[in-house]
Amino acid sequence: MKKLKVGIIGGAGYTAGELIRLLIHHSKVEIDFIFSTSNAGNKVSKVHQDLLGSTDLKFSSEINSEVDVLFLCLGHGNSKAFLENNTFSDQTKIIDLSNDFRLTADSNFEGKSFIYGLPELNKSEIKTANYIANPGCFATTIQLALLPLAKANLLNDDIHINAVTGATGAGTSLSATTHFTWRDNNFSHYKAFTHQHLGEINQTVNRLQEKFNSEINFMPNRGNFSRGIFATLYTKFEGTLEDAKIVYSNFYKDAAFTFISEEDIHLKQVVNTNKCILHLHKHQNKLLITSITDNLLKGASGQAIQNMNLMFGFDETEGLQLKANYF
Repeated sequence: MKKLKVGIIGGAGYTAGELIRLLIHHSKVEIDFIFSTSNAGNKVSKVHQDLLGSTDLKFSSEINSEVDVLFLCLGHGNSKAFLENNTFSDQTKIIDLSNDFRLTADSNFEGKSFIYGLPELNKSEIKTANYIANPGCFATTIQLALLPLAKANLLNDDIHINAVTGATGAGTSLSATTHFTWRDNNFSHYKAFTHQHLGEINQTVNRLQEKFNSEINFMPNRGNFSRGIFATLYTKFEGTLEDAKIVYSNFYKDAAFTFISEEDIHLKQVVNTNKCILHLHKHQNKLLITSITDNLLKGASGQAIQNMNLMFGFDETEGLQLKANYF
């Protein structure tokens, strides 16, 4: 079978680097171009040094408007501007990794209707979609912890969330809080109760449980590690722990990458994979849900490839059979 031609816009960032790493080993595609205005002509491995010996591809200043699938790895707010200034074939499917099209109010753009690309929620819609808005990393980790309860109309009180992300969640641009001297042996919160991913989370919860009217309290934190998200969520739950396990097991029985663990979980189980692993714990009248993902894979590039696989009828796990960096 002829391989799909893939284009990548914004090739120098962390998500693009992971996307390239996965796509060069994907049996159904070949990378046609990697567009980067700041690195045009340079070898990709000069920027993404983990790819030395894996590819001889170079960054390009040219765009092929006829590619089969286009990945937008641009900063938030830049995907709309890029699509306003660049035209692609009607046959080109687009997967955007920014937050430009995730909310329903933003999902229709210049005749393109973007589907929210969370496979555990929208698999059937993704399969027939031409345009995908890839979810945010925190949003993915948190939504996968809440979807089963919302679907069963079991979210009946405030939800409290504490989640920690690694330094790669901030992107490659340097800031005061991304320098090693600041991150090392340090811990802090940011955007308390106001993180931009709350829009996606609330949208999904209210779609599944229309009468949900409680608060979702989200405290994002910066961890002193490179990658991964560790999230703990708790809310009142009237059933038993076994009741909760049945709800979650039934909801995810056909999920390719989301799993329920009987044991306590930790980040090394998911780093370098497209998995989300959940753990449930009942304390008095509260249910604690722990959720872990790799922010660059299930939270970004891995999920983007999972969406591409669904859109083109490939096996959902194609190119994503990865081993965790456990030791």
